[in-house]
Amino acid sequence: MDDPYFKKIIPIAVFFILVILAFLIIKPIIMSIILGFILAFIFGPLYNFVFRLTKAKNLSAGIICALLVILIVLPLWFFTPMVINQAFKIYQTIQTTDFVTPLKSIFPSLFSSEEFSQEIGAMLHSFITGMADSLVNSLADIILKFPAMMLQFLVIIFTFYFALRDRIKLNAYLRSVIPYSKKTQDELFASSKAITSSVLYGQVILGIVQGVVVGLGFLIFGIPSALILTLLAILAGVIPIIGPMLVWVPVIIYLAVNDSSLFSIIGIFVFGFVGSNIDNLLRPMIVSKASKLNSAIILIGMIGGLFLFGILGLIMGPLILAYLFIILDLYRDQSVSEAIEKKEAEAN
Repeated sequence: MDDPYFKKIIPIAVFFILVILAFLIIKPIIMSIILGFILAFIFGPLYNFVFRLTKAKNLSAGIICALLVILIVLPLWFFTPMVINQAFKIYQTIQTTDFVTPLKSIFPSLFSSEEFSQEIGAMLHSFITGMADSLVNSLADIILKFPAMMLQFLVIIFTFYFALRDRIKLNAYLRSVIPYSKKTQDELFASSKAITSSVLYGQVILGIVQGVVVGLGFLIFGIPSALILTLLAILAGVIPIIGPMLVWVPVIIYLAVNDSSLFSIIGIFVFGFVGSNIDNLLRPMIVSKASKLNSAIILIGMIGGLFLFGILGLIMGPLILAYLFIILDLYRDQSVSEAIEKKEAEAN
């Protein structure tokens, strides 16, 4: 083969080899890097505010990083022992809990058959025990993998810091490598920013707010294992369509079956109702209608992302699908524009 062929093929081969090696290097920490960028996007407006006051990039990014560390470390420091303690109490309680008797009192005709009641009770006990086992095992894994998790946390903080400080340079670099015209790049970046805001602020952040409001009700009215229930309410709040109602309604049923005070039942209902509907008040203030992503896409993305990426997939799944639709829309619009221009040229 002639020299020009080798001159073309060797740089391409070297490039792909370097890309593969780079991917293998960052593969163990890629989720932490992505989470760092996601957090940088969430805290971007706050960074801009601090930067306007300080006029110093390093200082502003450092302040926001310190704030993030405080927001993460302090709750973990205070609440982790309580969560672990409540998790083990729940696990012990489940082993001796009768799940059928409350259901019999609510649906007497459905559970009239003793054989059917025993089968349902065994299924419920097996299912709930399995969930409790998973929760306890997850907590144990967190303790065992603590050193590795600290290294991942350092990667998140470093990525977060540099993504905040150098966001303008990063934006310019991405524009320089994207093979589109400036107009298409502007549309792509604007659409991506709007959709990312819709998912992160309109679904994730508001879902967390919903769960926290419901959790406050659990804490105020002394519901057992309130912290665990709050975490479940936050998780349910983040997932579209479902919402924290999935948590606080069973709690009300539990209180009613156990003859708890009417004051507690009404209080949980008020906090639950407010928490489940607070997004209707806050969402229009945070997310514009034009950037609102279809709930079905978010739900499918979250479920698929959860299976593929773990808990971070609740954020990444919808974003990946949203970016795919953005690219498809840009390609479609560009194809339509080219077709119109071609027809106009033929007509002239």
